[in-house]
Amino acid sequence: MTTFDDRERGYESKFAHDANLRFKADARRNRLLGEWAAGLLGKTGDDARAYALTVVTSDFEEPGYEDVVRKLAADLQGKADESEIRAKMAELTLVARRQIIDEAE
Repeated sequence: MTTFDDRERGYESKFAHDANLRFKADARRNRLLGEWAAGLLGKTGDDARAYALTVVTSDFEEPGYEDVVRKLAADLQGKADESEIRAKMAELTLVARRQIIDEAE
């Protein structure tokens, strides 16, 4: 095997690893976002966890995160507007990434 092949395999492995971490961080962010929204909706305990899971699964409807924003905007009418949801999403993205990185170490 050549050095080029080794390098290519290394890049492919890093790309796959990074994609996996992004997926985990996005799912974690969505769960945290669901827990935040559940609190705004007055849900607690198992109801809050179940609601957070619906937020996580809503992200599988289409590529990107607009499907999550639409779901939360519809569910949180009168409690949080779209800009507040997007701000919370940005905040929780950083939290989720840090948690995933800390767990990987």
